[in-house]
This record gives sequence, structure tokens and C-alpha cells, in this order.
Amino acid sequence: MRIKYLLITKKVIFSIAAVLLSAVLVTCTVIAVHDSVAQKKDFIKWVDFKVTDAAMEEALGYDISTYGEAVHINWIEILAVIACGNGGDFSGYKNGTAAKVAARLSSGETASSIASSKYYDYYFEAYTAALGGFVGEYEKQTVGENGSTVLQTCYGVKVFSPIAKNYPYSHYDDFGNVRTYGFSRTHLGNDLLGQVGTPIVAVESGVVEVIGWNKYGGWRIGIRSLDSKRYYYYAHLRKGYPYKLGLEEGNIVEAGDVIGYMGRTGYSDTEDTNNIETPHLHFGMELIFDESQKECDNEIWIDVYEIVNFLESYKSAVEKIDAETKDYSRIGYFHDLSVP
Repeated sequence: MRIKYLLITKKVIFSIAAVLLSAVLVTCTVIAVHDSVAQKKDFIKWVDFKVTDAAMEEALGYDISTYGEAVHINWIEILAVIACGNGGDFSGYKNGTAAKVAARLSSGETASSIASSKYYDYYFEAYTAALGGFVGEYEKQTVGENGSTVLQTCYGVKVFSPIAKNYPYSHYDDFGNVRTYGFSRTHLGNDLLGQVGTPIVAVESGVVEVIGWNKYGGWRIGIRSLDSKRYYYYAHLRKGYPYKLGLEEGNIVEAGDVIGYMGRTGYSDTEDTNNIETPHLHFGMELIFDESQKECDNEIWIDVYEIVNFLESYKSAVEKIDAETKDYSRIGYFHDLSVP
């Protein structure tokens, strides 16, 4: 009887153990599936930015002119609606297209209903990532009736060309061209050709995330937008005095602030080496929908050629403040109200 009892007890124990093991396996499976889903988060993996300067300018006009009105038209909504009709390719854009969309938005229709496309949300999110910090409120100084200086709050474009006002440059759409130093790779920016020492300014307000030497980009600066969606890359800066004096990693810069100077450094493991034949600024923009996309093989760099053309109308005036280092600062007061 005792032997039979022991056999029954062992069976019970093994049965309980089996149930517990199954529970553990099920729990582990659920956790594994949850982790797998977490690793495959639903965010945008690629953006082919082909919005033209003309389309941006026309859409922008309706955003600024309706600010403060009962129906404020978001210029990015206009662009997203148009993209649904042309597949995101604005090469055949005709003036007046944005006006038609703006008229329907003003009458109370929603952008998604006008677009009538399952891709509307994609284009709106993608274009917001690329252009979301370009328009908003800022402060500037004006002269009052009695001659005193008055701070005025404005709404409009609050970004600037990377090249300071009154400094010439040339460029063409070289995004996607081949570069061969080190290894064959794709050019993921726009080269703006000019003179050594040309002041380079922050296109958008943000945090200096990277500063220093890179064997490909030479002296370079990486600035992250305040909403963390855009990473601006400025490379091949001047030998000797590449940066605005005092600029450090972690600094907050405002749009239009001088951050560095055009040069031809790079293509060398040795710091402060001029190995680029033609002085130019390599200007690039990376879009970040999830932090896993930063510093990886699936980074999203967009063609900024049309954005540079758009920014040509918005330039920051600068003046020399140090003859020895040829350091510059912006002229006048500007404050981006999104900066803490």
C-alpha cells in the first residue's frame, strides 16, 4: 500500500510540475511575442521627399495668412493632400494647386476627406517630420513710435538658410551620387559650394548633439531639432577655427545662430586636415520616427535640395566680432518661442 501511495504521490507531483512548466512556457511565449511586437513597432521606415520649393512656398502662404482666424490652414496638410494625388512626386507641380486645396479646407472640409486616400496619414506624418519645425511663433525687435525698442511676437517661417546672408554659394541636386573615399557609398546630403570662412548658421533651433572630427566629414556638427524628429548635419568646416567660439555638445542654439564656418576638411584620419578639393558645406537632414533609427543601417536621410532652395528667401544677417579668429555673430534679435 505504501509503495502504491508513493507511486500515486509521484504522479501527482509530476502532474503539478508539468502544469507549472506549461504555465511558465506560456508566460515566456507571451513575453517573447510582446517583445517581438515591441521590436517591430509601427513607425515610418522610409521617406522619399520630393516636395518642390514652389509647392512649399504656395502652401506656406495660406498657413501664414489664416493664422489667428477661425479656420487656420496647416500648410503640411495641403502638401499631404497634394501628395496623395501625385504619389509624392511634385516635379509636375502647377501653381494654384495649393489654392484649390486651401479653398476646400477653408469651407470646412477635412484634409483626409479631400485626399480620400489611405496614404494621407503617411504623407502627413512624413512631411510633418521633415517640415514640422519650420513655421511657428517667434519674437523679434522693432522700433516703437517713440524710438524705443519693442519686442514683437510674430508667426511665420522661423528657419534660415544654412548660408549666412550676403554670402554667395552654388549647388545642384547631388543627393544619391556616389562617394568613394574609404568605400563606395551614397551621398546623403546637398553640397553647397562657396568660400572658406563663409559663416554657417543653424537652420532650425535645436540641441548640439555631436561636434568634433569625423574622417569623412572633417570638422562637423550634428544638431537635433527640439521635437527630436530632425537631425541636421553640417560637415567639412574650416581648418583651425571650424566652429563658433564656445559652441559645445549639449548647447541649445536658435535658428539663424552662427555655428561654424565653411571649409574643406575631411577625408583623413588626421584631425584638422584639408583633404577636400573644393570648399563646401555638406548639409544633410535625417528623419527620426523612432530612436532605433538613429545610428543604424536603416537611417532615413532625405534629399534637401528643394528645402535649400526654399530657405534661400530666409537668411540670417551676421557680422564679424573677432578679427583674429574671424568669428561671427548674428545681427539683431530673434527668439524662437519653442525654445525653453
